Amino acid sequence: MARVVFAGIDVSALKCDLVCLDEQGQQLAPVKSFPNSLEGASAMVEVLDGLAHKFNIQQLHIGLEATSIYSVHLRQFLLDSPKLKPYSTKVYEINPVMVASFKKAFGTKRPKTDALDAYVIAERVRFGHLTPCSRETIVTEPLRQLTRLRLHLVEMVTAEQNRALNLLFLKFSNYHQDKPFSQTFGKASLAVLQEFTPDELIEMPLEELAEFIQSHGNNKLASPENMAKALKQAARRAYRLNPKMLAACEVALSLTLQNIDHLKRQLKQLDKVICRELEAIPQTLTSVKGLGPISAAGIIAEIGDIKRFKDQAALAQYAGLTWTRYQSGDFDAEERRLTKSGNRYLRYYLVQAANSLRVHNEEYKAYYQSKYHEVTKHQHKRALVLTARKLVRLVFALLSKGQIYKGTVMK
Repeated sequence: MARVVFAGIDVSALKCDLVCLDEQGQQLAPVKSFPNSLEGASAMVEVLDGLAHKFNIQQLHIGLEATSIYSVHLRQFLLDSPKLKPYSTKVYEINPVMVASFKKAFGTKRPKTDALDAYVIAERVRFGHLTPCSRETIVTEPLRQLTRLRLHLVEMVTAEQNRALNLLFLKFSNYHQDKPFSQTFGKASLAVLQEFTPDELIEMPLEELAEFIQSHGNNKLASPENMAKALKQAARRAYRLNPKMLAACEVALSLTLQNIDHLKRQLKQLDKVICRELEAIPQTLTSVKGLGPISAAGIIAEIGDIKRFKDQAALAQYAGLTWTRYQSGDFDAEERRLTKSGNRYLRYYLVQAANSLRVHNEEYKAYYQSKYHEVTKHQHKRALVLTARKLVRLVFALLSKGQIYKGTVMK
């Protein structure tokens, strides 16, 4: 029987602590600390290689806690190390939540130390039932950096838009409620907000205001005169701020709107790069009508190697698209909450894809509508998440089999 070493590494920004166990859980050497640097990683490999020679090791299983970015370099170094290849080395990145849960199995509460964490990680690797890092996962990592940045930018846009709406209420109290424009943050609307106060809109001739709206709407607006009338009516009904407060709000609103414009331009640039990266990755998700390249990229980037998941249920759990159940005796609650304990990036892109599919894909449109009409509360949110859950089944099937989507109904 092949001798196996189970190594646990607790990784932080500055250092890495290493614990090595044999098949019986006996520690093979004292805990060692290494700098989280190229030199430190090289020294760690020398220690692992030395232990392998000393104990005639044939297999080496190494576990690292997936601590944000701090484990990326070390994981890659261990996978690429020629000195570790003779030992059929497998490297595992373990979710910190899984490590914390496993630590509780040791009974009494133990102190929080890096050495103990490394020991728990090694024990978790020895316990098994983990999926090792694969080349397919590493291939999608550059794309993951981009798609995660995209979500960050989207969240920043949302935050800035909420700030702008608050400032807008101060400057033009009923603008958002009256909706003189269909899109508050459209070009024509933003031009009006940045150029005029409510009093200036009232004083401005109707024809001149309509011409201003039309020119800033790229001459594509259907009824600029009606919009001008609606603006004037909204301006008459708005509160009036004192001049100093109004001046401060105008500055704050103008800068916030500039931030939004800048972030949206960054998103456009980033989308082009994401699409270019996606072209280099073999995939069939974009064969689904209504599933665009950005959503497909986000899904593929977070999944990595589909072989990590034994079935579509495991993928759904990873995405946090599962529901808790509360049952006691004869009572079984009808309302079940979404767990949301999985990968939030994958969940976001699945939900975004589902939102597009419910509009552009007949199969998913019908499914969404059926779920929408099943309840009277939270109809859209519930139907959309259930549509995303249905999409998980399709994603798993397409990626695991490499098939092109043919519109087969999948319940």
